[in-house]
Amino acid sequence: MQQNSQGMQMGFGTMSVHVGDQLGAYRAVAPPIVQTATFSFESAREFAEAANERRSSRFYTRYGNPNHLQVAQAVAALEGAESGLVLASGMGTVATCALALLSAGDHVIFQRSTYGGTASLVMNLLARLGITATAVAQSDPAAFQSAITDKTRLILLETPSNPLLEITDLRIVTAMAREAGVLTIADNTFATPINSRPLEHGVDLVWHSATKYLAGHSDASAGVVVGSSELLDRVWDTAIITGAVLGPFDAWLLLRGIRTLSLRVARHNSNGLALARAISGHPAVAAVHYPGLAEHPQHALASSQMTGYGGVLSFELIGGYSAADQFINSLHLWRRAASVGSVESLVVHPAAMWVAMLDNDQLAASGVGAGLVRLAAGIEDTEDLVTDVLEALDKVHTTS
Repeated sequence: MQQNSQGMQMGFGTMSVHVGDQLGAYRAVAPPIVQTATFSFESAREFAEAANERRSSRFYTRYGNPNHLQVAQAVAALEGAESGLVLASGMGTVATCALALLSAGDHVIFQRSTYGGTASLVMNLLARLGITATAVAQSDPAAFQSAITDKTRLILLETPSNPLLEITDLRIVTAMAREAGVLTIADNTFATPINSRPLEHGVDLVWHSATKYLAGHSDASAGVVVGSSELLDRVWDTAIITGAVLGPFDAWLLLRGIRTLSLRVARHNSNGLALARAISGHPAVAAVHYPGLAEHPQHALASSQMTGYGGVLSFELIGGYSAADQFINSLHLWRRAASVGSVESLVVHPAAMWVAMLDNDQLAASGVGAGLVRLAAGIEDTEDLVTDVLEALDKVHTTS
C-alpha cells in the first residue's frame, strides 16, 4: 500500500489509475495533450522566472511539458520516489544519467548479464570519454565489493537481468555502495514497480525503458528515471543539453498505458510462470532462466525483493543457433520483434539481435549463447501460448 498526496492508503491498482490525475482547467477525465514546442508569457518577469526554473513544465518542451510532468509524477508515485523525469527512450535515459553523474577518470561497475545497449554504453561510449569500467557477476555480491576503487562513482544494476534473468541482491550491493560513497542506479524495466521497487532496497535512482511494460502497447517510445529531486536536477541539467526529448503525445500514451499496468502485469506474471514450468524438462531444452521457478538458483532472493516474477523468460536450446531459428520460425502466436512488455507476445534470438551492439567476445562474456531464446509473454490466454511453444519445441526436438 502507498499513500497519495492527501494521505489516503492506495493499492497499486488504484494508484495506476489515479496517480498524476490532475484534471486541470478543462476538468477532462482523459488529460489533454499539450502538443506545443514552446510557451508564451505576459511579461518579461514571468518569462525570466520560467526560463530559470529547473524542470519547468511550461517554458519550452525540451525543458519540460505538462504531459511530461503528469507521467513523471505517476511513475515516481508507483516507485515510491520523491521525483521523476521522462526522456525520449530507455537508452536516452540511462545514457543521460551516466553523462550527468560521471566525468573523465571516473570508474563504473556494471553487470556481466545486462541489456546489450547498457553494456555498449559502458564499453564503447563511456570508454571513449575516459571512464573506466569493471564487469562483475551480479550473483556474487563480493564481486561488487572487490571492484570498488577510490575512483568508482556509479554502479549500474539490472534485476532481473536481460536476457538471463539473473537477480542482484539489492540490499547488500547498495549497502556496500553507500559505505564507499558510490551512487547506484537500477534498471527496473523487467520487474516494473508492481513487482519490485528498488528504492526500498537502497538504490539511489531507478530507470525504465518505459517503451516496455509501462506503456505496454508497442506504440510509444519513452524512458523515465525516478529518485531524489537533488539527483534528478543533475540529470535534467544534462538532459536539456543532450536533448533526448519525449514528445507530448508519447508522454500521453505512456500515461494511458500506466492506467492498466497493474492488470497487465498480473497476466504477464502468470503467463511467464506457466511457460517456464511447461518448458522445463523438455528434451530440446538445456536450461530455463526464470526466477519464479523453485529450482532457479536465486529463487529465494528473487522472492525476498519481488512480489511477482514478470513475463520474460529465456531458455537455451540444445541445437544452438539453427535450433533457435527453427523454434522461432515454428511459432504462430509470437511475433519476432525487439522489446518486451507489450500486450502481444514477442520472441527474439539475442545472439542474432545484439551482434550489432556487442562483438562476439562481448556477447560471450555476457553469457548470451548461440541457442538462447528470449520469450516476452503478452496477455493472451495462457493455454494458447503454452501450446504454441510446446508444439514448436517438439518440432525442434524431432528434427535435431
